Amino acid sequence: MADIVLNVEVREQTGTGGARATRRSGMVPGILYGGAKDPVAIAVKANEFRKALYTGKLLGHLVTLKYGKETQPVIAKAIDMHPVTDEPWHFDLYRVDEHQQIKIEVPVHFAHQEESPGLKRGGSLNIALHTVTVSCHADEIPEEIVVDLTGKEIGDSIRVSDLKLAGKATVALDGDVTVASIAAAKVDTGAAEGEGAEGEAEA
Repeated sequence: MADIVLNVEVREQTGTGGARATRRSGMVPGILYGGAKDPVAIAVKANEFRKALYTGKLLGHLVTLKYGKETQPVIAKAIDMHPVTDEPWHFDLYRVDEHQQIKIEVPVHFAHQEESPGLKRGGSLNIALHTVTVSCHADEIPEEIVVDLTGKEIGDSIRVSDLKLAGKATVALDGDVTVASIAAAKVDTGAAEGEGAEGEAEA
């Protein structure tokens, strides 16, 4: 089972008023859905939820939901943060079996930018996809997809077929789409053109 355990309570009150009352009681409201069962309104103590969130292994990972003596593997699908306080405001959990095949977005990170000749010469890294949807078992979700930029020149592209995924995970996208590319630095010619036009007018 997963490392993170969320102790949940079932919420009797739903809707905006119910969520507000849940937050006033020091808890974060959420929804448990998926599988053959109906959605259930739940809540987790705010301090426990923050602790789990700040491990970096909550969103998009397999975690264990615990309700009394019952446990259930779930995926944290979405976490909404308050726009001002940046505190967790609401969350969605999705029921799964541990070895169930699922599709989920995994973050893409770019390594060894200092080893890219194109970036060294002033090129820019244009990122088209910050996350990539992968197909994998619920208990084998990759932490990240790392793209090695070593040796990449201006004009080079990194495509989905270039990605290296851990374990048995596979990319779940149609076509060999571009993930990122190394582009030449843009030259601002506006100032030079303006000076030329001004010089002609004076002449």
